[in-house]
This record gives sequence, structure tokens and C-alpha cells, in this order.
Amino acid sequence: MPGGVGTVKAADTPRAIRLAILAMGGEGGGVLADWLSDLAQAEGYIVQATSVPGVAQRTGATIYYLELFPKAGAKGRQPVLALMPVPGDVDIVIASELMEAARAVSRGLVTPDRTTLVASSHRVHAMTEKIAMTDGRADPAPLEEACRKAAKHLVMLDMGRIAEKTGSVISAVMLGALAASGALPFERRAYEAAIERSGIGAASSLAAFAASFATASGQAPVEAIEPANPLPPVPETLAARIDQLPAAVRELARLGTLRVLDYQDASYAGLYLDRLARIAAIEPETSDGNAPLTTETARQLALAMTYEDPVRVAELKLDPGRIARIRAEVKAKPDEIVDVAEFLHPRLEEIAGMVPAPLGRTLLRKGLARSLVELLTRKGRTVKTTSIRGFLTLAAVARMKPYRLRSLRHAAEDARVEAWLARIADIAPRNTPLAVEIARALDLVKGYGNTHERGVVSYERIMDTVARVIERPDPAGELRKLCAAASADDTGRALEKALAALGERPAGDVSMRST
Repeated sequence: MPGGVGTVKAADTPRAIRLAILAMGGEGGGVLADWLSDLAQAEGYIVQATSVPGVAQRTGATIYYLELFPKAGAKGRQPVLALMPVPGDVDIVIASELMEAARAVSRGLVTPDRTTLVASSHRVHAMTEKIAMTDGRADPAPLEEACRKAAKHLVMLDMGRIAEKTGSVISAVMLGALAASGALPFERRAYEAAIERSGIGAASSLAAFAASFATASGQAPVEAIEPANPLPPVPETLAARIDQLPAAVRELARLGTLRVLDYQDASYAGLYLDRLARIAAIEPETSDGNAPLTTETARQLALAMTYEDPVRVAELKLDPGRIARIRAEVKAKPDEIVDVAEFLHPRLEEIAGMVPAPLGRTLLRKGLARSLVELLTRKGRTVKTTSIRGFLTLAAVARMKPYRLRSLRHAAEDARVEAWLARIADIAPRNTPLAVEIARALDLVKGYGNTHERGVVSYERIMDTVARVIERPDPAGELRKLCAAASADDTGRALEKALAALGERPAGDVSMRST
């Protein structure tokens, strides 16, 4: 598709075509740079190609920079070509992911007077997004808008989906989108010939190239990818109960039921629906048919009833689907052996929590039993899931699932859920928005180990303020601010500062402990 919008032609100017590729580790950015170098040289261009590595995987992309100068324009002389892109002077930028495209914009590599931006709309979340105590994902809409405003010509498509559907790496998808953009003065066949000359994985790369070219040029949309593991149906007895809930809640309740059912059994899933029905019965009707209180309760209740304990961890680690995903990620062949090593460090509290309540309380009391368990759990252990011994060890833990509801941990979690539901039921008739925020606040209690303990402390501190917050002009807003402060850091300082602003005593105050 040569000569399209944003095309750089050799006859237009004696300057080199300047192209930057931003890709993360393992995405084939170097392969793409090699394809383009080979393509340009085959088409009569002098090529200068360099790369500057980023930090590590998602924390920093590698920039591959190419300058292409037509031999005909050189007139027998060697042109001087740069090693790095200069902000404001780049003709083409290719980004393998949306955040990388936005980073290119922020660096000034993309400009409205010159640059064709070829970017993927999918996200690979940064480490800071993943480790956030709440949902730390960046909103993609402002990123897309920034790319749209900064580029002279924008080609954006979901390259991740195309790569997944065609079973190829994203570098071939980027090449197809670049070819469709018309930003380089080369025919489609020249791009394909460069892939063929590389030899390695040419068939899958050509398929990805073709799918990307068709999508970027508007010839064909990407077909929807069916989920690898479609959700199973809900048992009829439970499905009938879901149908009795408000229409706005049913889909979320169905997902919650499936989660609880997979976590324990049908009886436990029935308890989930019983609890949810209690809240649905007290929520006032809204003119738009929404049920915000029941909806938020459905979400948080499903998460609270499927708390992470050693039994669940062992069950997930032994999931055959997980092993298959790991083999696919490392691209293991059917006849290759893949060892999966798990580093486990259960604490005394987790072990005491997974056994029957009386025994768990005994383990937590000072004595010989506690000392022996602490001795055994002082150091972490590496367990190979793929070995017979490691598999049987985790299988023994997973087989404790039928006894979970009699464990010390379950008694504590169940009591917290019941107190939470009772508080929602008490507040809802007086202030439904505040009840919604109380329902949402349980999201602070998640994870395991120290993360779980910090969440419990923050949640209980916030719940202690409800009786006083409800007297304020905007109680729902005040509670929302407290939850946001609790999620701001893992030290609790932001929450204590927010509580102090409301006139609450510090957590260490003796008089408060006694109340």
C-alpha cells in the first residue's frame, strides 16, 4: 500500500527515513529491526540500525532505531546516519503496547507534523500497576487520545489479540501494520519476502503479517477469540435462585456463584446466594432498575467467601491448566520436560488457620506444639510441582478442602462477613450510598500473610468510624476517602492521617483499645 497517508518517499527529500521501534523483552523487537534492515537493503537503501536496551521486561522497553537512506540519493557518497532518535525528528514510531506508545509521545518522538505512529491498543501492565494495593491500572482512554493528538497519522489495532490468534510473536503483527500504513515506500510483497528470507518461524509470521495487514488496512476485522476455558453452566437449583435476584445483579451473581462453587461446593454456593438475597430484599428500588448495593455486595461477598488459604493455593498450583499455560509460555515441545519449582513459606498463622478450630487455637498458644511448628516453618521450602514428591505434598494439602469450613481461619472469615452484612443491613434503610461504600470497603481485606493482616486492621479501623461518619454531611464520601487512604500505602500512615482529620484517635491510643 505504498504512497498512503504518512508515506516518506525517497524523491521528496534527500534526508534519511527515521524509524524507531519500542518493544519489550521477548516480543521480537530485534527480529522486526532485522526484517526492516534486510527489506530496506534489498530495496536499495543504506541502513544504520542500533538498539538501546531498557531496564528489565515491562519496566523499560528497548528502543531499536533505524535510518534508511536511498543509495540513489547518496550519489556514490556515504551518508552520515544517527545512532539514536531525536525528539521531533522521527518519521515512523512502532510501539508494541499502548503504554509504550504513550511513552514515545511523552519523549517527543511522535509529532503531528511528521510522525506516523503504528501502535497496539492492548496493555501489558507495568509492575507499579500490578503491585498497587487497589486497582492500579492506568485508564487507556487518555493514552489513546494522547497518541491520536500527537501523531500525524495513527494506525492502532489490538496486536496482542492478532498475535494470540495466529500463534505468532507480536513482531510480525507490527510489521503487517507498518506495511498497511503505507509509511514506507515498499510493496507488500517486499515485506513478506524479508520474512521468508529469515527462515525461522516464517509460516506463523506470515500468517500474523497477513492478519495484521488486513485489519490495519480495513479489509477484515479480527475475529473474536473464543475463551480457552468457557465458563461452565450454573446448576439448575442455583440458577433458579439467581433468577429471583434483580436483573441488574444476575450476571455478576452467576459469576460469583461459579467462583464459590469452584472454591468449595454447592452448599457453600447456596449460602452465597442466601446472603445476597438478604441484601437484595432491603435495597430500595431505583428508577433506572440498577441495584448498586446488591451489585457491590455480590462482588465483594464472592471474594470474601473465597479467601486465599493454603488449601486454595495448593489446589491452584496443581491445576492442569496452569501447567499447560506454563509449558505454552516457555514454548516447550511435547517431548520436552518442564520442571516447575514453587517457593512456599507458610507461617504459623496459616498452618493454624487451616486445621480445625480447637487444634488451631492450641497451635497459636505458647507451648511445645507451637514451638515445633515454628521450627518447621522458620525457612521457606522449594517444592517442585512436577515431581512426585512435590505433587503429593501439595495434593495432601489440597485434599483438606472438605474440612475447610471447620477450620480456625474460616471461623474468623465467616464472622467478619456476617458482621459486614449486618452493618450493611443496618445502614441501608438510613443511607443507601453509605451502605454501598461499606460493601465496597471489604475489598481492603484480601491476599494472605502480612498483606491480609494489614487489610484487616485497616478495614476494622474504618468500620469503627461508621457510627460517627454517618452524622456528617457526606458520609459516603468520607468513607470513600478513608478507603482510598488505606489503599494509598502499606504502612497505614495515609489512613491514620485521614482518620486524624476526622478527629479519630491514633490506633495506639490506650483509651481507644479499651472501647
